[in-house]
Amino acid sequence: MNLRKRLRLYVITDRRLKPEIESVREALEGGATAIQLRIKNAPTKEMYEVGKEIRRLTTEYGALFFVDDRIDVALAVDADGVQLGPEDMPIKVAKEIAPNLIVGASVYSLEEAVRAEKEGADYLGAGSVFPTKTKKDVKVIGIKGLRRIVENVKIPVVAIGGINIENAREVLRTGVAGIAVISAVMGAENVRKATEELRKIVEEVLR
Repeated sequence: MNLRKRLRLYVITDRRLKPEIESVREALEGGATAIQLRIKNAPTKEMYEVGKEIRRLTTEYGALFFVDDRIDVALAVDADGVQLGPEDMPIKVAKEIAPNLIVGASVYSLEEAVRAEKEGADYLGAGSVFPTKTKKDVKVIGIKGLRRIVENVKIPVVAIGGINIENAREVLRTGVAGIAVISAVMGAENVRKATEELRKIVEEVLR
């Protein structure tokens, strides 16, 4: 499996903007190559049920499926991987518990990026590239900070934070494997169309 290629357009759910299942289907129709289920503060049973349905859809469309934070849910729904932040389970431990899962690490600085790679992360979610409304009090690393991370690690880097149709090209030119979006897709009136437009830019730059 070429992980880099499969991380090109990484769409993250946000139920404050759209319900998960229908929006994921539309994003996949529009060309998303990876989906991350992100639900904060929902009962585990609900996460499992939504996750099972998203697993079915991502399999149908040949996309990767990640679960945010929850390694138990990722294993239960047979996801491809899990996304872990600095406050979540240590990467090393996650790798021991679930050696078959792809482990993505959310990093907010060059130091965190280098550390996560050393600990065994398979890819990095690096940001926030631009200011974003989705996460409060997030540190903005900018294009310069993103480029430094890309240049100092060997594993694929997915850029995240405030990325949209206007700035996607600039982000993709830093050498990242792909872009992760929430609002640009989930906040769009037409999820499928927004995804299609971003996918077109991704393919154009990452030929």
